[in-house]
Amino acid sequence: MLHATIRVRLGDLDLDIELRVGDGEVVALLGPNGAGKTTALRAIAGLQPLDGGRIELDGTVLDDPGTGAYVPTGDRPIGVVFQDYLLFPRQSTLDNVAFGLQARGRSKAAARAEARGWLERFGIADHADDKPAMLSGGQAQRVALARALATDPQLLLLDEPLAALDATTRLHVRTELRRHLATFDGARLLVTHDPLDAVVLADRLVIVEAGRITQEGAPAVVTSRPASPYVAQLVGINLLDATASGDRTVRLASGAELTVADPLPGPAVAVAIRPQAIALHRHRPDGSPRNTWSATVADLEADRDRVRVTLGGPVPATAELTPAAVAELELLSGTQVWASVKAVDLVAYER
Repeated sequence: MLHATIRVRLGDLDLDIELRVGDGEVVALLGPNGAGKTTALRAIAGLQPLDGGRIELDGTVLDDPGTGAYVPTGDRPIGVVFQDYLLFPRQSTLDNVAFGLQARGRSKAAARAEARGWLERFGIADHADDKPAMLSGGQAQRVALARALATDPQLLLLDEPLAALDATTRLHVRTELRRHLATFDGARLLVTHDPLDAVVLADRLVIVEAGRITQEGAPAVVTSRPASPYVAQLVGINLLDATASGDRTVRLASGAELTVADPLPGPAVAVAIRPQAIALHRHRPDGSPRNTWSATVADLEADRDRVRVTLGGPVPATAELTPAAVAELELLSGTQVWASVKAVDLVAYER
C-alpha cells in the first residue's frame, strides 16, 4: 500500500495532494500539463524533495520532512518507467535490464542471467544484444518495463509510458502494457494526460488540476459524471451548471430550461449530455422531445468519422454527427438549427 501526502512548491506550482494505491491496484493520475502529475511521481520516487507531507510504502516511511526521515532514491523498493524510457544507449538490452540488479548487489553473471529471464518473459530475448537505438517503440517500452520489474519493487511508477509512441503503435502497445501490468502484484501508479490510456489501464482515476485533486473514482463514474469543465472536455461530454426549478426541471444561467428523466438530487446540479445524444434539425421537429431549442452553429471540427458541431445559444453544447448528416443538413458556421435531446439522455447529479 502506498500512502503519500505530497506538498511541493515549484515555481508557479503549488502541489498539495494525498494519494493511496493498494497492492494489485492500478491508479491513473490524470490532468493537464503543469497540474503536478509528474512532480508527484518524482516526489514518490525520491527525485523531487518534499516541502511537506509524508510518503509511506508498506509501512516504511520513505520521506517525511517533519521528522527528517528519508530513504535515498536508489534504496527505495520502487520501479520507474520514464516517458522516454531512458535506456542506456551504449548498453545492450540485456545489460539495461541487468543494471538495477547489479546496483542491488547481484554479481554481473547472476544479474545477466536473471535479466535474460525477464527478456524471455517479455518476449524480447532475441533482442538481448541489441542497443536501444535498434529497438522499436514497443520493444523499448518492454525493456524499460522489464528493467523496472526485475528488482522486484513494491511499487511501479509509470510516467506517460505511451507518449513516445505513434498512434498506430500506441494501440498495440497499450493492450500489451495492460497485460504486463496484470502480472505485477504490487501497487501501480500511472501518470498520463490521455483519457483513453487511463480508462483502459487503470482501476481508479485521480484527477489533478492546478496542484489539487478535483475528482477521483472508478473510470466509469468519472467519465459519466465529470466534476469539472476540464474532465468534461477530456472525456468529450457537455457539462452544464444548473439549478432545480422543479422536480425534474433544471434552469441554466441563460434562462433555458431542460427536463430530466429522474428526480433531481438537490437545488444545485451539474447536467451531463453526451454529444451523440444531441440531434440537429434545420426546422423545428414535429413531435419533438421535450428538450428542444434554437441554436447557431459556431464551429465544426472533423475527427476521423465524426464531426463535432459547437452550438451557440441558450444551451452551450457540442453535438456529434456523421459527415453524411452534416452534409445533408448543409451545416456551416453561422447556420441556424434546432437542437433536441431526450430527457433520458440527460444525467443530473449534485454539483
